[in-house]
Amino acid sequence: MLVPIVMFASLIIGTVIILFNYLTEDVLGTPNNLYLFVGLGFVLIGIVTATQYR
Repeated sequence: MLVPIVMFASLIIGTVIILFNYLTEDVLGTPNNLYLFVGLGFVLIGIVTATQYR
């Protein structure tokens, strides 16, 4: 029961971080690669978790 929760949570968190990085470009200046890599890391965790679900 924990696997789907971790999978969906990490996919959603990663997507929100990436969107936040690009949607706040006007406020914070140029997009930061650190946010992009952190967001992609969360998405990758979600994908790896999805392959472990049985």
